[in-house]
Amino acid sequence: MTEILDLSATDLVAGIRRREFSAREAVTAHLARIDEVNPVINAVVTLDPEAAFAAADAADRLTVSGAELPPLHGLPMTHKDTHQTKGMRTTQGSLVLKENVPDEDDLIVARLRKAGVVATGKTNVPEFGAGSHTFNEVFGTTTNPYAPSRSAGGSSGGVAAAIAAGIQPLGEGSDMGGSLRIPASFCNVVGFRPSYGVIPMPAPNNAWAWLGRTGPMAREISDIAMFMSAVAGPSPKLPTPAPLDGSAFAGDVVGDLRGVRIGWSPDFGIGIPVERAVLEVLQRQLRVFEEAGAIVEEAAPDFSEADRVFQATRATDFAAGLGPLVRRHRDLIKPEVIWNVELGWSLSAEELIETTAARTRLEASVQDFFGRYDLFLSPAAQVLPFDAALRYPGDVAGEKSRTYLDWMRSACVLSATSLPVLAVPAGFTAEGLPVGFQIAANHYQDMALLRQAKAFEERTRCVDRRPELSRATASPAAS
Repeated sequence: MTEILDLSATDLVAGIRRREFSAREAVTAHLARIDEVNPVINAVVTLDPEAAFAAADAADRLTVSGAELPPLHGLPMTHKDTHQTKGMRTTQGSLVLKENVPDEDDLIVARLRKAGVVATGKTNVPEFGAGSHTFNEVFGTTTNPYAPSRSAGGSSGGVAAAIAAGIQPLGEGSDMGGSLRIPASFCNVVGFRPSYGVIPMPAPNNAWAWLGRTGPMAREISDIAMFMSAVAGPSPKLPTPAPLDGSAFAGDVVGDLRGVRIGWSPDFGIGIPVERAVLEVLQRQLRVFEEAGAIVEEAAPDFSEADRVFQATRATDFAAGLGPLVRRHRDLIKPEVIWNVELGWSLSAEELIETTAARTRLEASVQDFFGRYDLFLSPAAQVLPFDAALRYPGDVAGEKSRTYLDWMRSACVLSATSLPVLAVPAGFTAEGLPVGFQIAANHYQDMALLRQAKAFEERTRCVDRRPELSRATASPAAS
């Protein structure tokens, strides 16, 4: 059954529909792969095989019943541990919640179940999803399938590592400051941060929160579109519905870059440091866009106020969402989370007013850029996958990090724009470490973005280079 794990999500679901193999066989292969490689990478932290097989058997009965089958019928999937799963432990990587078993699913998990996904377990996260390196005091560190002593990124690092390692072809993550894009770049997979509200992500204390997003990760852009077609759409919990629903992502993704105008920037026009090895890979691949018919020029929106917008908005969201837990359990929560919450508490009314004005000016700059270009192209991550024993890189290209967010600025400044952004594999360094682009389009041009990126994917096929994993390659960080 090993060949089941090599299929895309689209082909795996099609195989179950055609009865070439059963949902139970797909889950069996999935769990066997977890047993084989998880001791190396520590991506999956909770499993419920009994419930998974029960759901798979129910899916198989549905297959032969003649009833209409859901779009992700029988697809085995672990879920990100920051997402609530009814009846299955959800810790958010925190000692505070290490025994937490929710009574209901988060919206994204509920939609995936309704779409036919067979939930098998949970993947690792940094505590409360804070930071783009996946480690915590509950489960330890997740490492990179391509280099098991190095970081898989985060906060969706467990999902990215699971997909790269062949545990599953598709999964859901979330992204406030690069949590889909940086692990995608580190693990040679695709990560998609959709436009605001396309997949609703309601925050309990702020129905209008806009910075965080839920989105898919996969090996193939076509699987990203299938995921979106199954789960995108409005929710009464979000008062400002998006103009796109699942129907916008239906059908085949046909790649086309002919005549597309691309603004490329290695440093976002504001001197964001990026390691030389990252830029060497990306600059070699610019020609692929041009050979596909795109026009590539060095250009960027004015990001000079993006850091302010991101930092103040993130801090406010952290204070609103995690402030009560920090007050009650400060001694159990990592210092980076406490710092972010306290920053939110410290913001004055004047600073919040100025943040809103800065976001307005940033949006004007973004629209000026998209009056001239169709896409913005940039490094997804500023660094290569780093030593997994570190909390975060102490410097980037010789520039010292002042906070745990500084090495993530490549993703954070784009988060501040609220644009849809796709991270795609772009190649490997000489030592075999993955590198990725991030590609942004204007608001709600999500499907156009997928089609245009698909043309790059078809010409590079970086995903065809899979990691070689065995128990013998286990690293101390993953144990």
